[in-house]
Amino acid sequence: MTASRSPRILVAAASKHGSTHEIAAALAGFLQESAAGRASGVTARAVHLEQLPDPTGYDAVVLGSAVYVGRWLEPARHYVTEHSAELRRRPVWLFSSGPIGEPPFPPDEPHDAGPMSRMVGARGHRVFPGRIDKARLSIGERAMVTAMRAPVGDFRDWDVVRAWAEEIAGQLSTVVPGQHAQPAPSPA
Repeated sequence: MTASRSPRILVAAASKHGSTHEIAAALAGFLQESAAGRASGVTARAVHLEQLPDPTGYDAVVLGSAVYVGRWLEPARHYVTEHSAELRRRPVWLFSSGPIGEPPFPPDEPHDAGPMSRMVGARGHRVFPGRIDKARLSIGERAMVTAMRAPVGDFRDWDVVRAWAEEIAGQLSTVVPGQHAQPAPSPA
């Protein structure tokens, strides 16, 4: 990799019903469209985390997962564990998608957010509201949503997603393509 090319960012997410994949795709687009992204020539690629993208070809990584019962999906947890050494060598941001309603429920951070952030030395973690579309749910999931009286609808706030992408792109202006940070010490 040469220092003369533009920074490449991998934006990958695990999703159960597609909502979190849509957030990842929007983040990739917003990173490139942002003022800071345009100024530094950022190239961002959204990939389904279930496809196990190789992070080595990227200068920075944004990882996300849908959250169910307070936890990231297994493919996301597995990916972070398997690639933690490589992820620590570059700037990483994490996001979670899952709270629904107004105000968002549940209000707590996912149980995995802290451990995953520490494992990869993440520069930040954001929680974005999600979406419940009964048409995409299994019979069991629909029964659970009904029993819990969970609000149905799309609670994602695209302006908040766009603002976070601008923030990340601004921080990326200090990243030199191809020159990755030294690995962070392993968590104790």
